[in-house]
Amino acid sequence: MAPAAASGGSSLPSGLAVFTTFPDLLFILEFVFGGLVWILIASSLVPMPLVQGWVMFVSVFCFVATTTLLVLYIIGAHGGEASWITLDAAYHCTAALFYLSASVLEALATIQMYEGFTYRQYHENISAVVFSYVATLLYVAHAVFSLIRWKSS
Repeated sequence: MAPAAASGGSSLPSGLAVFTTFPDLLFILEFVFGGLVWILIASSLVPMPLVQGWVMFVSVFCFVATTTLLVLYIIGAHGGEASWITLDAAYHCTAALFYLSASVLEALATIQMYEGFTYRQYHENISAVVFSYVATLLYVAHAVFSLIRWKSS
């Protein structure tokens, strides 16, 4: 593996190297925490359908897009083209903004459901807020390193 790829240089990894480079290693954590948000929102009571519908859309969209991008990197579909570096940076910036908005809205929905709901329902939504903010931080970190890779390409 080239030193540039190992340190988050100007090339995208392919094959199993995806699991050894820092910004691309975040795919796994984004997958896990995004999946947890999706599961918790799907299993919780929905007091504000429009707000939590957006949270559900963001979690499912990012889960599917992250999985697709990870699989495409593993099979080497990018072929080393610079346009994929731009796509990677654009996706992670968009996902970070989407997750930030979803996290804030889920926190709002959770605050408003404090009274009138069971302890379990309230804590499911608190967990969804926490995992949503963790996913936001992961996407922001990935976006920053993707932008650095994009600038150096």
